[in-house]
Amino acid sequence: MESEELGFMPAADLRREYAARRLSPVEVTRALLARVEALDPPLNAMTMLTPEIALAQARAAEAAYAPGGSPRPLEGIPVTIKDMHHTKGLVTALGSHATKDWVPDVDAPCIARLHDSGTVMLGKTAVPEFGWKGVSQSTLSGITHNPWKRGYNAGASSAGAAAASAAGFGPLHLGSDGGGSVRMPAHFCGVYGLKPTYGRIPYWPVPNNDYATHMGPLTRTVEDSAMMLKAMAGPHPWDHTSCETPPADYPSLLKADLRGKRIAYSPDLGHARVDADVAALVEKAVGVFEEMGAKVELVTPAWGKLGPELARFFWPAGYLARANMYLDEWRDRMDPGLVAMMDAGRSFTAEQYHVMRARKLEYVEAIHRFFADYDFLLTPAVSTPAFPAHLLQPEDWPQHPWDWLMWAEFSYPFNFSGNPAASIPCGFSDGGLPVGLQIVGPRFDDLGVLQASYAFEQARPWAQHRPLLAEAVA
Repeated sequence: MESEELGFMPAADLRREYAARRLSPVEVTRALLARVEALDPPLNAMTMLTPEIALAQARAAEAAYAPGGSPRPLEGIPVTIKDMHHTKGLVTALGSHATKDWVPDVDAPCIARLHDSGTVMLGKTAVPEFGWKGVSQSTLSGITHNPWKRGYNAGASSAGAAAASAAGFGPLHLGSDGGGSVRMPAHFCGVYGLKPTYGRIPYWPVPNNDYATHMGPLTRTVEDSAMMLKAMAGPHPWDHTSCETPPADYPSLLKADLRGKRIAYSPDLGHARVDADVAALVEKAVGVFEEMGAKVELVTPAWGKLGPELARFFWPAGYLARANMYLDEWRDRMDPGLVAMMDAGRSFTAEQYHVMRARKLEYVEAIHRFFADYDFLLTPAVSTPAFPAHLLQPEDWPQHPWDWLMWAEFSYPFNFSGNPAASIPCGFSDGGLPVGLQIVGPRFDDLGVLQASYAFEQARPWAQHRPLLAEAVA
């Protein structure tokens, strides 16, 4: 089988082929490693390949599928790991010159769980410096190119993971999301990205940003995300914020009837600018839910317009707390936008922080009260299709030294509130670039978001679309 077909094969299909012994985990791993080696240098989605680890895991998987073996849920399934998270014995550079040689001595819990479930780790994926921005560029590793158009943004701190997914570098890719960094790259690259309920997947070390960052999968199909979520979810003693409830059997529960579901649709949350082609595609996608029998209501949530001021306070404050220790020594080699943002945050006082946090708590409560009346909220995932990755904002948008949030107003509200939210592809822009629909559910209803996503995917299949990679990276 051609490496392209193997690279785009869903995890669920790979597992069936392994179980029937029609495919070999070792042969698949070798084919994908060769594919990444051939295609990634101009794409720049990966920071490293881990062939020795991958082939050792693949050989163990081969034995598990042999007669008398006992394969684990993700046995032999290729995965990539975002280079923001602890990987034992491997450099975790965080996209920064300041940490480019850091080697953790332990795996983060969700990565250990992926290993324990049988995955084959192909390598690690690129991130902007400390994951601070929604643009796929790092002073350390350069631009990660959108697989659909060279030089264009692949989106946010999980950009390498989304680009790898779109390029057919295997089925499973680990991302994380502190302000949209799973959903935004899913939107830009045309893949599925799920930010689960806060705490559903344990996050360690627990981020010092007021419980905003979530782990999540990036895949080409909803079922693959469900499989990955099941493997990673569940309480863990290292993360005191992790949900106590064990994971549901998400993959077996995806089929659901959406007739009668109460769905709110907000094209702009009452304040956000949205490009016309994105707005049109999202509105058309919302109509699919009406065709499936859901009750869709156009809404302008009262809490929507309160988000921007909160985001522009807490984003600099969080990064000042996280990266200020490097600023004096590394300022000249750090991302200028990150430096400008941290400098802006230095004017904040402790009193301001607590006043703003009280307002944030009221904002979060308002979001949860809103979901008492609705099963889901639909919005654009991002306001604009991909734009050149050397910019923080599209050329025709207002310019600012660090504020990229202006085109990402739909994602961070649900980092503050912890609601599950996903971006699912819903069409192509006038320029031929992917666009995502955001599906948000009440807190803890990760299964509901997966079911709504799966129903949309069945009604409007997407996984057959593949970028013309040879042209995109040329």
